[in-house]
Amino acid sequence: MLDDVDRRILRQWQADPSLAPQDLAEKVGASQGQVTRRVARLRDAGVVQAVETEVDWTALGYAVQVSLRVTLDKTAPRAFDEFIAAARTVPEVLEVQTFLGRVDVRLNLIARDMPHYQQVYRSQIMTLPHIADIEALMQVARIKSEEALPL
Repeated sequence: MLDDVDRRILRQWQADPSLAPQDLAEKVGASQGQVTRRVARLRDAGVVQAVETEVDWTALGYAVQVSLRVTLDKTAPRAFDEFIAAARTVPEVLEVQTFLGRVDVRLNLIARDMPHYQQVYRSQIMTLPHIADIEALMQVARIKSEEALPL
């Protein structure tokens, strides 16, 4: 589906999503018109879904990141749906993932400091429906975080 030019476009765009079409074309060795058409085709095909802004939440005063592994009480027929819908409303929750296995859901959340985390945990997380068990993993360091595909 992707040829070499498409892969070069995606590699360059992943490295710097702010590139103007003219600069992107120069970096991939193609004309601006060709790059514009290919980017439109990649968007239409769903390969490129969005160009996002990455915000450094630590620069905004959020010093704590916690991963919560949640096991749900699956005796309720809509436990997953109700839990996920409620978890999505917590502003400090950055990511919700579901799993097969012992852990049903993982929540990735941020807080300004430990008192803020405790407040979020007690008033918003522990009030989420259908929690049977929860385990908190405090992030110490981020070693690698890569969203770009190896194209």
